Amino acid sequence: MYTNAQYQTRDDRPVDDQIVNLHDLSWEDYERLLTMRGDCCAPRISYLDGEVEIMSPSQTHEAIKSLLGCLVETYCLERDITFNTYGSWTLKAQDCSRAAEPDECWTFGDGPAERPHLAIEVVWTSGRIDKLDIYRKLGVAEVWYWRKGRVQPYCLRGERYVPVTASEVLPGLNLDLLCGFLDRPSTSEAIRGYRQALALTPSPSASGKTP
Repeated sequence: MYTNAQYQTRDDRPVDDQIVNLHDLSWEDYERLLTMRGDCCAPRISYLDGEVEIMSPSQTHEAIKSLLGCLVETYCLERDITFNTYGSWTLKAQDCSRAAEPDECWTFGDGPAERPHLAIEVVWTSGRIDKLDIYRKLGVAEVWYWRKGRVQPYCLRGERYVPVTASEVLPGLNLDLLCGFLDRPSTSEAIRGYRQALALTPSPSASGKTP
């Protein structure tokens, strides 16, 4: 596992994640690709107005997204926030123009939801398809982009995403604190350390609200 300093200086040009881009494909072509892949969670396939990205994530990509997911869920458990985790849920726009599979995604609260409230994308390899443009059409309330050791959250405002400084679907979550545990030598150590840090942090009164 990299240290946070190494994450920040790492060259993220395409060398690790295996990415194939296909052009001028119909929605039916995209559906056939999903059928060929079957029920596996990889490769992850995105569709944007005829452009298809097929991405086979590297071991490090998967380690980062899984640890981010564990820490998000640790926060929810420590703050008594009801959540459901859906991993790489295949999300499709009703007009058959866009589709995506997040690295991780969740809904919060007790009620049913047709779309995740939060999706996470790990940018381990640069130059990929614009997934914010996909999620905008899908109506995902908040998307986190992890890149070079930091998380940038984006919140949906009408028809576009805007960068924000803090999560709105998980109010009170300190992203800098969370990211500080991504370079621990094991997942279990990261979770234990994060739990201890949260125990020293006051619980926000707004926690648990459904977006």
